[in-house]
Amino acid sequence: MNAQRHTLSAVALCAALLTAAAQAETVRIANQGDALSLDPHSLNESLQVSILANVYEPLVGRDKKMQLAPALATAWKQTSPTVWRFELRKGVVFHDGTPFTADDVVFSFARMAGEGSDMKSYTNEVKEVRKIDDHTVEIETKSPQLVFPNSLAHMLIMSKKWCEENNAVRPVDRRKGLENTASFKVNGTGPYRVRERQPGVRTVFERHANYWDKPGGNVTEVIFTPIASPATRVAALLSGQVDVMEPVPVQDIPRVNGHAGTRTMVLPELRTIFLGMDQHRDELQFSNVKGKNPFKDKRVRQAFYQAIDIEGIKKTVMRGASRPAGLLVGPGINGWTEKQDKRLPYDPEAAKKLLAEAGYPQGFEVAMNCPNDRYVNDVQICQAVAANLARVGVKINLQAETKGTYFPKVLRRDTSFYLLGWAPSTYDSLNPLNALMRCVDEKAGSGQFNLGRYCNPKVDELTLKIAAENDKATRDAMIQQAFQLHMDDIGHLPLHQQSLAWGVSKKVDLVQLADNAMYYKWITVKK
Repeated sequence: MNAQRHTLSAVALCAALLTAAAQAETVRIANQGDALSLDPHSLNESLQVSILANVYEPLVGRDKKMQLAPALATAWKQTSPTVWRFELRKGVVFHDGTPFTADDVVFSFARMAGEGSDMKSYTNEVKEVRKIDDHTVEIETKSPQLVFPNSLAHMLIMSKKWCEENNAVRPVDRRKGLENTASFKVNGTGPYRVRERQPGVRTVFERHANYWDKPGGNVTEVIFTPIASPATRVAALLSGQVDVMEPVPVQDIPRVNGHAGTRTMVLPELRTIFLGMDQHRDELQFSNVKGKNPFKDKRVRQAFYQAIDIEGIKKTVMRGASRPAGLLVGPGINGWTEKQDKRLPYDPEAAKKLLAEAGYPQGFEVAMNCPNDRYVNDVQICQAVAANLARVGVKINLQAETKGTYFPKVLRRDTSFYLLGWAPSTYDSLNPLNALMRCVDEKAGSGQFNLGRYCNPKVDELTLKIAAENDKATRDAMIQQAFQLHMDDIGHLPLHQQSLAWGVSKKVDLVQLADNAMYYKWITVKK
């Protein structure tokens, strides 16, 4: 009898293992770059946040239609003009089995606001985070915040206990190239945990067995591989070595669509690509101009703007897969209006005249920093800009490099002229106003990504009013007023909104969002 029971148990176990094996699905994903760290607070860069949002979770997230959705908080409400109360999800555990509580929320917000964090622009309007009980927190803001829950999607929660035990109470500062345990190990509440990490080579994720929710897809393992070469990335997709890759080079979209086993998913992205200039130093660091800074002169900034042939870049570099921009936000972001989104005309002769009026009739030299593995055709865009500026006498010394060295450099503001992209995670204009256009205040966290230190106190004043205004019509009018001041100053040089292009195997279904986030829990590999 006992032998029969053992035989039946063995058969049942084998059947269970075979069922599990049949259900287990692996998806192989390639990207032109990699997360530079596994610390969710060390670098506010879209790819890094997208990858880590599969491992860590916020209080409030987004659904497949990009609407606010419960995550670690099941409900939230405004109990006073400056206080939001969040009811936390019960029964959630971190990957190491530690229960998730209000203590982790209080700790994580302090960590994001503290030394070394790259997420300060999300916390600079937070006055206090209070624990009410183990599953309730209150967040008090410095002023009434109409869109505060919208700002939470990228604010990922860490385990207080784990960080304290692993000497990771503070995030590392990517500007200084430092690392700690959180740089290469993770302990989140998300649907996937990291099984293997080889920076720049591959990262393997496996499904978190004790995840609180049921994933919408069937993927139990994700193999993420950075492949810098566009041609190699495309070849890997077409040969079946990877199932998903991005970005697809715009010139290869017809080829991917024409292949029997692959397709492209194309969607306008919320990200705006733009150029920034050092407007703070009295002498420009990386230039042949000595004793002064040409970018402090609006005429020089305008000359650069009008020297750029954005339609030419759209046609030859982007192959039509871009939308020229006059603002640092585009369609889909609250506060954007088509009426205001107008570029200055492309006019090289006007640019030459402006440079001459500013005292540079022969132009000048300046270094330009550019990533070569972050945005769609980023280095080609920089090369086109350099060629445009050469026609008006400006010699660009282009310094193109991987984002692993590019971001630490420009985030230190060790740059004179640079390319950057920005997608407001809140889908609201307050986000870029606060992060890109406000005067830099390191202590307050304002202007954290205003790398050229543009500064107009009137823009700052309006930004603070926008943050506190609850009437939408009044608020939108102030947003447009702030944008107009920035445009009149030529505070930055907007270029375009790029289009997303993902290459996908026809055996894979997944959800593409306009913020370029990729959630593994929504991926299904078809049998």
